[in-house]
Amino acid sequence: MTDAKLEIQMLHDRVMVRISPESGERRSSGGIVIPATAQVAKRLVWGEVFGVGSHVRTVKVGDQVLFNPDEQFEVEVQGQAYLVMRERDLHAVASERTEQGTGLYL
Repeated sequence: MTDAKLEIQMLHDRVMVRISPESGERRSSGGIVIPATAQVAKRLVWGEVFGVGSHVRTVKVGDQVLFNPDEQFEVEVQGQAYLVMRERDLHAVASERTEQGTGLYL
């Protein structure tokens, strides 16, 4: 049997995202370090899209997306953790393609 590499293809409206490393601890505007475990409210995080299904219409591979990591499924591929979610579970996308932007930039 050969050790052929199999490319992962997302199905339907699914998106595969890797959480951005800077989504852990953060600093307040005053310089106070806020640990990733501190919870005041549900915290949304940014991640990078690594795969999209054929029915995904709004995001593309390489886009930065905002989502709730607590409600997603995690999968490990080659030692790296990714989250899999439906496109409708994304709250925002940051990309160079703008149509109806907020005027805020990453």
